Amino acid sequence: MSKRLASCTCGQLKAEVDGDPVRISICHCLNCQRRSGGPFAEQARFPRANVRVAGRSTVYALTGDGGTTARFHFCPTCGATVYYEMDAMPEFLAIPVGAFADPSFPTPGVSVYEDRKHSWVVPPPEAEHYA
Repeated sequence: MSKRLASCTCGQLKAEVDGDPVRISICHCLNCQRRSGGPFAEQARFPRANVRVAGRSTVYALTGDGGTTARFHFCPTCGATVYYEMDAMPEFLAIPVGAFADPSFPTPGVSVYEDRKHSWVVPPPEAEHYA
């Protein structure tokens, strides 16, 4: 079983995970673009029981286009998001892949809201693609 450590920029807020993610996805929705500061957001979903969080977080709740709400936990010192909870899937936590700072992290298998993706972004061809 693999262990991975995600953290904010200053290292105050951390999430340690056991095992592989159950899903790795990239989202091109406008909320994810604004939230991440990039043209898309990439996240890995883990069973909540496999994640241990340490440190203080500030929470921002955001309701997406589908009407479901996610609660983003970010560091109150440096502002980096380390994990989020999805009301529609309380048994999982999602962690932005960049928080792992691991260039060898597995490739995303799902790409969503592609009708909003930037024209130059090319998701992995073998991923599931959703408009």
